[in-house]
Amino acid sequence: MSSEKRINRITLFKIADEENRKKLLDIYRGMPEKAVKDGNPYILSVSAGEAFPDDRAKGFTVAVVSVFASKEDMAYYDDQCAAHAELKAFARTVHQGAMMAYFESIFD
Repeated sequence: MSSEKRINRITLFKIADEENRKKLLDIYRGMPEKAVKDGNPYILSVSAGEAFPDDRAKGFTVAVVSVFASKEDMAYYDDQCAAHAELKAFARTVHQGAMMAYFESIFD
C-alpha cells in the first residue's frame, strides 16, 4: 500500500421503488468480496443503507460510503472493475438521480 491516505467515497441515489433500493443494497453488500483487482479484494470497506426521510436528504434514498486504499484503487473501481460495472448497469436502470464525492479524511 502506498503512503497515500485512504479515499472515502460517498455515493447517493434517488430510487423511488423500495424493491429496487433493496436490490441495489444487496449488490453493495457483496462488493467488498466480489470486487477484485489482480485476483484480490481491494475495497477496504463499504457501508450502505436507506437514508432516513429528511428534508436535508434532498430526495436521496440510498447512501453508500466506500473506502479505498488509494485514488488509483478508486480509479480502477470506476474504469475497470467488472463487479462495479454490473452495479452501475443496474443502478442506471432504477435511479432518478445520483451523486458522488470523495475525499481524504483530515483525521487519518
